[in-house]
Amino acid sequence: MRILFEKKYPRTSGTGVSILISVPKKKFKKAVQRNRIKRLIRETYRLNKKLLISSQKETDYDLLVGFIYLGQGICDFKELEPIMQNALVTLKEKLL
Repeated sequence: MRILFEKKYPRTSGTGVSILISVPKKKFKKAVQRNRIKRLIRETYRLNKKLLISSQKETDYDLLVGFIYLGQGICDFKELEPIMQNALVTLKEKLL
């Protein structure tokens, strides 16, 4: 998974974080497969967003985050959750 982020000044949203999820059509031809991966990414982010949002509450900018899935196959929740946790912790460290 690749993560892109950008700071947007001034702050306008309540949580301070907006996300985008992208799954390439070139690797996953069927929309059912792409949608399943997007749902899994959305759910893992929802369960682990406290790792990132806790540090965003006192900032003066919005954070725009893009998650791009680079895997070759469809992974399950157990494989994707540690990847998301690691990604959010790394992103939090880069922002400090």
